[in-house]
Amino acid sequence: MTDKPVTLAAIIGAHGVAGDVRLKLFGEGAESLKSYKSFNAAGRILTLKSVRPGPNGAVARFAEIGTRGEAEALRGTALTVPRSALPPLGEGEYYHADIIGLSCLSSAGEALGEIIAIENFGAGDIIEVERPSVEGKKGKRFMAPMHAVTLEADRAIIDAIFVE
Repeated sequence: MTDKPVTLAAIIGAHGVAGDVRLKLFGEGAESLKSYKSFNAAGRILTLKSVRPGPNGAVARFAEIGTRGEAEALRGTALTVPRSALPPLGEGEYYHADIIGLSCLSSAGEALGEIIAIENFGAGDIIEVERPSVEGKKGKRFMAPMHAVTLEADRAIIDAIFVE
């Protein structure tokens, strides 16, 4: 496991005139952000003062943001924490950040490429795998349901029946 940054939220705009920001959340909700004292925001450290549920996500106040203009200037900025700051996982759980970038093999031993995304359209997680580039052309992509994937420390094994 590397200590790469993990995005927990993104600033999507200002809320009010005192510097509060609206957040799009990528985790367990507004309450889960309270366990972090600060966030990296494109190289700038923001200290969390308060957070509450809000329209389409959450509303937060950071010590370093005092005006609506400062809040608006951060629109589109990702809020990250180091991977090591995340809580430990239970059996069978995983963080997307730990899976994206893993190399993939089929259960028959064929090299498939690497995981580039994880989606969930309502019926469970689906991984997106990009095959290696061929003759300068970007590799083709395919998707497989997470239930067909066995995760190992440094790779993912996909049941061969789900490989195109």
